[in-house]
Amino acid sequence: MIPEMDKFKDECGVVGIYNNEKTFDCVEDIYYCLFALQHRGQESAGIATNLDGRIYTYKNKGLVSDVFDNPEDFGELLGNIGIGHVRYATSGGGGTTNAQPLIVNYKSTQIALAHNGNLVNARALREMLEDGGVVFQTDIDTEVIVNLIARSLKNGIVESIKRVAEIIRGAYALVITTEDKLIGLRDPFGLRPLCLGETNDGYVLVSETCALDAVGAKYIRDIDNGEIVVISKDGIQSYRQNSWVKKRLCIFELIYFARPDSKIDGISVYQARHRAGAKLAKEDNIEADVVIGVPDSGVPAAIGYAKESGIPYEIGLIKNKYIGRTFIQPNQKLRERGVRIKLNVLKENIQGKRVVIVDDSIVRGTTSRRLVEILREAGAKEVHFRVSSPPVTNPCHFGIDTPYREHLIATKHSIDEIRDIINADTLRYLSIPGMVEAVGGGDVYCKACFDGDYPMEVPIED
Repeated sequence: MIPEMDKFKDECGVVGIYNNEKTFDCVEDIYYCLFALQHRGQESAGIATNLDGRIYTYKNKGLVSDVFDNPEDFGELLGNIGIGHVRYATSGGGGTTNAQPLIVNYKSTQIALAHNGNLVNARALREMLEDGGVVFQTDIDTEVIVNLIARSLKNGIVESIKRVAEIIRGAYALVITTEDKLIGLRDPFGLRPLCLGETNDGYVLVSETCALDAVGAKYIRDIDNGEIVVISKDGIQSYRQNSWVKKRLCIFELIYFARPDSKIDGISVYQARHRAGAKLAKEDNIEADVVIGVPDSGVPAAIGYAKESGIPYEIGLIKNKYIGRTFIQPNQKLRERGVRIKLNVLKENIQGKRVVIVDDSIVRGTTSRRLVEILREAGAKEVHFRVSSPPVTNPCHFGIDTPYREHLIATKHSIDEIRDIINADTLRYLSIPGMVEAVGGGDVYCKACFDGDYPMEVPIED
């Protein structure tokens, strides 16, 4: 990540489709699901379909609409079973080579696999496999997983996956297709989300429920932490891993990453963010004239803040939706103008007013500083910055591309110092207890980026 970037980067999104009708081509449904999950990754996209055990695949760099812009691409992807993937690189570099799904041939069997998450012991496992003669085609941890599965296939696919799950450490939501099956797997901590839906003639596995809506699938349930689901002509079979760990869903899924119209483990993302804003207002005592949110993920929290505080909510920032998250900033001048190009101030709602601006997080502080700057230039009398999550003090090792710890502004500066750096009149973060209450309470979340309490051993930063 270059120093100018001041937001967490998305992870990946996965899709799996199984249809009981052999004549059904699942590729279009996968495409629409990936479209709904585009916010989870914009570097590459891919689809692999399965017709009677034979895998067909197409993947490339770019957005889903760019990768599959030719109708002929669909015609070459045959099969009633298939998986799809949108990627942001958290392990390995970008490019077509590292795009997913990954395909391996083992004897007379083909396996296609797509992965959302990150392994913390991938390097050691890769070295072990390479010492055994395995040749890798990519530099991503997903290839480690698929090679480990292939090595144990003589025991059957389910037993092979169980054995692999005992070896790998980290976060993973996997969709796999081989032979006549679609398989889903969630890590023992449930760090990354995965849910199950049903169509008239089959089933759907997706990272978020918004993708089920895209194909008219009915939500059934979330896959449990440590659960393997196998979908075939015999229906759904569920298997459990031998794990005694507690669930630790990544709390940032609810705070920032997931689409607001999704539900993660039964929790409405929009309501969680709305409640976070309300909790923030309860912990606050500022007097102001207007509350605005930073599009898009800061808006529900801003609405919740305004409702709880009684300060009117207004639209203060207009987002240029045609830039998106793939906007290239080729030089320093454009990087400095990045916020201005992406967000513009609605001056009529800002001028001469005391403004509360609500965002979901502050990473390095550069974007926050520029937001305060453009609000002041638009005539804001005061700018009070509010964050609907606690200070980020630790990097993530489980599939979110966070900066090294030394680049996180909250590790080196107090809240008062950060306020001065971003040039706000006041600055307040949501407390950790307030954040946990906002997402439903309980000890079922990974909050390591805020409190340093990782659910497993993690690599020491180089």
